[in-house]
Amino acid sequence: MKSIILRTASNYLLPLLLLFSVFVLLRGHYLPGGGFIGGLVASIAFVLHAFAHGLRKAQRYFPIHPGFLMPIGLTLSLLSGFLPILIGDQAFLTGLWMADPLPVIGMVGTALFFDLGVYIVVVGVTLTIIFTISETA
Repeated sequence: MKSIILRTASNYLLPLLLLFSVFVLLRGHYLPGGGFIGGLVASIAFVLHAFAHGLRKAQRYFPIHPGFLMPIGLTLSLLSGFLPILIGDQAFLTGLWMADPLPVIGMVGTALFFDLGVYIVVVGVTLTIIFTISETA
């Protein structure tokens, strides 16, 4: 796209949308949001940047292909589900929480790591699909 307004705006919107996606991710286990919506917002940030600057420039933000994010996120989600079995002798996907909350994040537990895994999977799947479609077009 040749719009200087879109190119300039996307330079400012990319970090803001990524920050907003992390905010949505972190508030997800207390209020609406979470890994899925946060991952979609992060993907939208990169798609907007690809529309404004071209696909090659957007792909430079990823040292590896986004498709490799999918198994990483799935592994993180599975490990967060199996952690109560391994540590606490409890059922699969039972929430384990730290004793003290962290200053900005709040209570950290296995639910946050599960959401983080979902976030990574959604970013990987969405960007793989969009980048693949854009390459063939």
